[in-house]
Amino acid sequence: MAGTVPMTSVQTSAQASPATTEAAWVKWLLITAAGLAILWLIVLPLLIVLTEALKKGWDVYVAALADPDALSALKLTLIVALVTVPLNTVFGIAAAWAITKFKFRGKGALITLIDLPFAVSPVIGGLIFVLVFGANGWFGPWLSDHDIKIIYAVPGIILATLFVTFPFVARELIPLMEDQGTQEEEAAVTLGARGWHVFTRVTLPNIKWGLLYGMILCNARAMGEFGAVSVVSGHIRGQTNTLPLHVEILYNEYQFSASFAVASLLLLLALVTLLFKSWLSWKNAH
Repeated sequence: MAGTVPMTSVQTSAQASPATTEAAWVKWLLITAAGLAILWLIVLPLLIVLTEALKKGWDVYVAALADPDALSALKLTLIVALVTVPLNTVFGIAAAWAITKFKFRGKGALITLIDLPFAVSPVIGGLIFVLVFGANGWFGPWLSDHDIKIIYAVPGIILATLFVTFPFVARELIPLMEDQGTQEEEAAVTLGARGWHVFTRVTLPNIKWGLLYGMILCNARAMGEFGAVSVVSGHIRGQTNTLPLHVEILYNEYQFSASFAVASLLLLLALVTLLFKSWLSWKNAH
């Protein structure tokens, strides 16, 4: 027909058009601003930590890391992460499965409760456990009578860390599993698969990368948590101090080189976590 633009011309024109209409200087201005923000807020503080940690020499740095209190803090930090990550992984999978695969009343309330640790200050979360399990809390007298220590002991630190890392795995899996739908599971059930086989043969392969990513985020938060753990730990050297708390104590005692040395250890753990995350992203892309 006369006046009709051929489809091929329209497609070619659309493909040739730029994705944005901003001028080149706007693009470079945004890139520069982002680069400066990253340099100022991330790169520079990391360099300061490493510089201050090695300021008094390698011997002082190694001595700070070999200190029994630092080793105890490192051990406790790893123990807390090893306990909280698997527990929150199991919960996250169960919650995501229930929310995305079934219809039930109260689903919105359940999602809100999962997101609650994101909205509540970690310090408030720690205070809640003190009010519940502390000496003057709801269960404090009963715990004292049975010689069970929660607050100012390792169980309290684990509970506080569980609270602040609660949503990470579930929140990674819920959008992913909602996007995938239930068709594959329904097909597997139709072919005779049941329960555990449906999960391990159908669901798990589809969510494995999102699951691992959520576990990495959960682990990173568990190792670096300060606020909630600070409230319930009691800051007992060699017993209830995690690495972040040990850094604070050393800094308050004006042992700056030692505090930055321990902080660099936390930085190393964070970099290992980041490298593992990057590897997972690359693996998922290929």
